Amino acid sequence: MSEVKLFLSKEEELEVVEAIRLAEQNTSGEIRVHIEKETSIAPINRAVEVFNLLNMENTQERNGVLIYVATKSKQFAICGDQGIHDKVTDAFWDSTKDIMLQNFKNGNNKLALVEGISKAGEQLKSYFPYQKEDVNELSNEISKGEL
Repeated sequence: MSEVKLFLSKEEELEVVEAIRLAEQNTSGEIRVHIEKETSIAPINRAVEVFNLLNMENTQERNGVLIYVATKSKQFAICGDQGIHDKVTDAFWDSTKDIMLQNFKNGNNKLALVEGISKAGEQLKSYFPYQKEDVNELSNEISKGEL
């Protein structure tokens, strides 16, 4: 079985998707998770590539957030579109990565992702609160593999 498939159990994957759904209930922002085997470039650079390949810049308020994980490389990154990046400080991104890293180191991949999603959701809610006309602009499903 591939490292990507072993990263989360089916049940854990469903819990991560539910965490995305719950976080997005309170915001017009969009959150995605992408998991692939490895990256040969800096994880933040690969995250930006994946962000663009997933067309995450197509949100109306440019407020998408991607959590990127390379399982074999044991690397991850979080990147946000211009709308959210302009609102939050580097300290937010760094503190979120620190929380996630602790969970990854403890072998709790699901909790790492759920915590990252939760933190991103809090910031998105603060700057991009849910409006009644909001629609889910991007899939909540975890994307996997090489894009």
